Amino acid sequence: QVRMVESGGGLVQAGGSLRLSCAASGSIFSINAMGWYRQAPGKQRELVAVITSGGSTTYADSVKGRFTISRDNAKNTVYLQMNSLKPEDTAVYYCNAIVQTIWGTEYRYWGQGTQVTVSS
Repeated sequence: QVRMVESGGGLVQAGGSLRLSCAASGSIFSINAMGWYRQAPGKQRELVAVITSGGSTTYADSVKGRFTISRDNAKNTVYLQMNSLKPEDTAVYYCNAIVQTIWGTEYRYWGQGTQVTVSS
């Protein structure tokens, strides 16, 4: 069993910053890609950013230059630094990770989601 625990969401004014964290724990052998997705009310879940085990990153066009994804492999933790936040960034943010378990299986695990609200 693998748990993904998120933290760091909240309410911020436009132009402000937030940092999200997501720690994976449990029966982990290794973690491949880790990423952040978000879902706004009435919209589909969308990719925000992803980082590979080697540190390569990919961002949605809407957050390029404002958000930075990083990871600490020793802590099995992924971060999302969000700067210059806009009201349209308001959503529930979910982390995920592609985990190879100690039993040799590979699954994609999701966090429980954390609310980010940006006021204008």
